[in-house]
This record gives sequence, structure tokens and C-alpha cells, in this order.
Amino acid sequence: MERENETSLLGFTLLGLFPGSRHIVFLICTIVLLYIVAITGNTILVLLLSLDARLHSPMYFLLSQLSLMDISLISTTVPKMLTNFFSGTSTISYIGCGTQVFFHSALGGSECILLTLMAYDRYVAICNPLQYVVIMSPQVCLQMAIVSWLGGAFNASIQTTYTMNIPRCGSREVHHFFCELQAVLNLSCEDTSTYEKVVFVIGIVFLLTPFGLILTSYVFIFLSVLHLNSSKARNKALATCSSHLMVVFLYFGPSMFIYMIPSALHTPEQDEGLSVFYTILTPMLNPLIYSLRNKDVRGALRHILGRA
Repeated sequence: MERENETSLLGFTLLGLFPGSRHIVFLICTIVLLYIVAITGNTILVLLLSLDARLHSPMYFLLSQLSLMDISLISTTVPKMLTNFFSGTSTISYIGCGTQVFFHSALGGSECILLTLMAYDRYVAICNPLQYVVIMSPQVCLQMAIVSWLGGAFNASIQTTYTMNIPRCGSREVHHFFCELQAVLNLSCEDTSTYEKVVFVIGIVFLLTPFGLILTSYVFIFLSVLHLNSSKARNKALATCSSHLMVVFLYFGPSMFIYMIPSALHTPEQDEGLSVFYTILTPMLNPLIYSLRNKDVRGALRHILGRA
């Protein structure tokens, strides 16, 4: 208890992004640019989806929730990293660290659930179009959003409570650019192998199972698309689904490598690089993928700009 109280008082030290790198200034400037693009792109996408009545459909409602999650996810880690860099400090308080662990875990889990539900939405739209309006009613869409947000928060509450209360002694240096769950666990002076197995099981629930459900949905979707008589309908369905699949692989790939593969088989540097990928790069790419590959979103943007 004394060791925990001492850690709670002193907080932690974040070693930052690739400590010792000779190109850190270039990396930080790149991240600033990515952060601005991510916030701007996702904010514009949310505004477009809310202002244009033609985009008031289940698919675009779920997409707006994804953009809100991306804004929150990237804002959980990047502002603190940039603040520490430009102020020349590397500290983070105990409460600040716990906050990062919670929101990073919560938003990560929420995105996994939401991406799975978005795949279900596409499955119903293409494989059962006559029942789409009934199945994907506004009430169901709202329930999907609530389940996504609350599911991630419930998982994060359990993980954060354990992670932030494990006995710690010795080094308070977190080998990461934010308080990532595994990096904080590594500071424990007790055996955490049992909890790491729990993290693996949670990874199956929030990563492997949703990923399998998404792939299964798209197998049925592609089989249905092949039977469409209209080539225009086929192309539209494939364009919509390929955008979602691209986002799925960009997000699930790095996450499964970090949390599903034993930590002994990958280095902290690899984890940092992959964390940059799915917490910074993917939120920046998502609005670009959906806007550039979606004719309806592009049309809504031109319509708003034309009115302006």
C-alpha cells in the first residue's frame, strides 16, 4: 500500500516516442500535421452527416459515431505528448495516466464493437434489402451506438481499475509515448502473467471475435453481390464495403499484433510504432477513405461548399 501511495503521489515519466531517435523533431512535426488533419477531417465529416438530410441513414449515422470515436481516441494521447515535448517535460500525474489508460481502452473497445455493427449494417443492406428499413430502424441504430460506447467503457473500467492499482516499485518510466495498458503493467514488481492471460481473453472478445464476424459478414455480402444483375449496383456495393474493410484492416491488424501476440515476441519499439499507426494514422485516414471513395459524401461536401 505504501508503494502504491508513493506512486500515486509521484506519478510517472513518459519516455516519449522512440526515445533517442535523431529525427524526433521531424516525427513530432509530422504528428502535429496528422493530428490537425484528423481533427479537421473527422469534424467536417460529422458536420456533413448531420447537416445533409440525404445522409440521414443508418450507415452514415454509424459512420458519424466512428468519427466521434476517432476524434476522442487521437485526443487521448497526442495533446499530452505534444505538451510534454514542447514544454521540455516528460511527466504525467497518476490521475492523468489512469485517464489515458481508461479512455484509450474504452475507445479502442468501442471502435471494435462499432466496426462489427457497421459490417452487420452492410450485410442487412445488401443481403436483405427489403427488410433493411425495419431491421435498421432509428431506435436500433441508437441502441447500436449506445452498446458500442458503453461496451468499451465497461471493459476499460475493469482493466483500468486493475492496472492502476497493481503494486509498483522501482522505475516509474513508462516505455511509451502515452500510458498504454501493457506499458504500465510492465512497471509492476509482481507477477502479472495471470492478468496478461486475461488481457489475451479480452483480446479474443474485442478483437478476434469481431474480426471473425466482420469477415463472415463480408463473405455473405460478396456472394450476394456476385448475383446482382446490375453492374452499377455491384460497383456501388463493392465501393461501400471496400471502404469499410480497409478501415477494419487498418485498425484490427496493429491491435491484434500488440494484444494477441505474447509480449516476448515483439519489442516496445514495435508496439510504439503500431500504436502510432492505429491511434494516430488510422483516425486521420478514416474520413479520407470514406469521403474520397463515397460519392454521396463528396456530393454533400460540394453542396455545402456551393451554398457557402
